[in-house]
Amino acid sequence: MLSDIPAQTDDRVLVDFRTADDAGVYRWEGGPALVQTVDFFTPIVDDPYIYGAIAAANAVSDIYAMGGRPLTALAIAGFPKDDLDTDTIREIFKGGFDKLREAGVALLGGHTVQDREIKFGYAVTGAIDPARVLTNAGARPGDVLLLTKSIGTGVIGTAIKFERISANDAAAAIQSMRTLNRAAADALREMPPGAVHACTDVTGFGLIGHATEMARASGVTISIDAARVPLFDGALAIALSNRSGGMQSNQEHFGAGVRFAEAVDPARQALLFDPQTSGGLLIAVAAEAAAAVEAALTEAGVRAVRIGMVEPVVPSVQITVRP
Repeated sequence: MLSDIPAQTDDRVLVDFRTADDAGVYRWEGGPALVQTVDFFTPIVDDPYIYGAIAAANAVSDIYAMGGRPLTALAIAGFPKDDLDTDTIREIFKGGFDKLREAGVALLGGHTVQDREIKFGYAVTGAIDPARVLTNAGARPGDVLLLTKSIGTGVIGTAIKFERISANDAAAAIQSMRTLNRAAADALREMPPGAVHACTDVTGFGLIGHATEMARASGVTISIDAARVPLFDGALAIALSNRSGGMQSNQEHFGAGVRFAEAVDPARQALLFDPQTSGGLLIAVAAEAAAAVEAALTEAGVRAVRIGMVEPVVPSVQITVRP
C-alpha cells in the first residue's frame, strides 16, 4: 500500500516504514538517536486494569525490539462515552500507567476521542545508539532464530470471550502479555557488536508474518521447526475452533510465501499465523554467538527457544516450516 510513497530524502532518518520495522529511528546531532512507535487496540481481556497494562507492555515492546530504551509515552484512547462508566476508563489508564512506571517510562499526556468501541494504547519515544540499531534487515544465512515468548494469545483471547478455555491456561497467557520485553532487550544490548543481527517483536502479524517481514527485508529465507515453537498450554487444542479474523487475514496475506512440510498438522499451522498481543522477541543471532546469547537471556530470567535458522534465499519462498 505504501510502496509508491516517495523514499525519505533526509539522511537523518535511519529507519522508516520501508523495512516494515517496529519503530522509526531518527538521528540528531549531539546524542543518541530517537526511536518512535505507536500501537493501540481494542480490549482482549475483560479486566480494564489488565487491558491497560497489556496495552502499555505491547507499545513499549517495539522500542525494545529495535535495541532502544523507552523514555516517554503519550496515551491514545477512544471511548464510547455514553456506554462506559468513568471508573472503567480510570482503571484502564491506571493499568497502563503502572506498567509504564515499571518500564521506567514517563507518561507526558495524550489524546482521547469519542469512539463506538474502546481503543487504547500509546505513542512511545525512546533513545537508541545509532550504531546498534536492530532492524528486520540484518538477518544472515546461518543465523540461529530465538523466540522469547510462547505463541497462542490470539486464539486464547478469543476463547476467553466465549469461556472455552480453563482459567489456568488463560491466566498464563495473560501474564505473558503483561510481561515487559525489557529484560530480554537489556540482555541483548549487553552482547558484543555483531552477535545479534536482527530483531522484531511478534505481534499482530503472527510469527509467520513477522518472520516474513524479516526474510523480505534481509533477502533470505527463514526455516522454522514447528515442533520447537513454544505454545501456551491449551492453545493447540483450540486453534482451529477459535480462529480469529486476524488469523485468516494473516494467512491470506503471508501464506503464498510459506512452504509447509506435509507432516505439520493444520492446528499448528494455524497457530503460526495467530496474531499475538505483546508477544516475544524474534531474534536472529550469529551461530557462533548463539550459546552466549542464550546464556545471557537465561541469566536475565528470559526463556529463549531455538525455533529455526536463517538460510540463503529461495525464490518466491520467505518461510519454510518443518515438522
